[in-house]
Amino acid sequence: MTLEAPASASADPAPRAEPSRALETTIRTAGLVVAMLATIFSAVLELVLTPLRIGGVPIGVAIPVAVVANLALCWFAVTTVGRRWALGPPWAVWTLIMFAATGFRTTEGDYLISGDNWVALVMILVGSLTFAVYMYKLILKPAPVTKL
Repeated sequence: MTLEAPASASADPAPRAEPSRALETTIRTAGLVVAMLATIFSAVLELVLTPLRIGGVPIGVAIPVAVVANLALCWFAVTTVGRRWALGPPWAVWTLIMFAATGFRTTEGDYLISGDNWVALVMILVGSLTFAVYMYKLILKPAPVTKL
């Protein structure tokens, strides 16, 4: 006795439906919003880490955190949105937060980032350079070819 496959079963899988344009736009917009929120969180975290000291000596943990976090932000923004320009808004927000922090005084009259805090100044330089180098590498890489 042999078993045969039912006549209704076919070997070819059903063709996949293309995602709608509205769904794609929604996902890209949500990706950019998440990247912007992550940028704000990252910038505040880096600012909080700048004054960390061990035995009165600044340890500079904010610098590698800025590099790693900004690289992750760059990758996430470009990957989720699918466009190179998506790197611009997080870069601009991060830079504006850093500029605002340098001129902001606490209620006691202290600056959030002072001119004698070398960790904060190097963190701002290296963090911004991370965005710039990532963008430069994107510019050098040829654009992907899409089929119409």
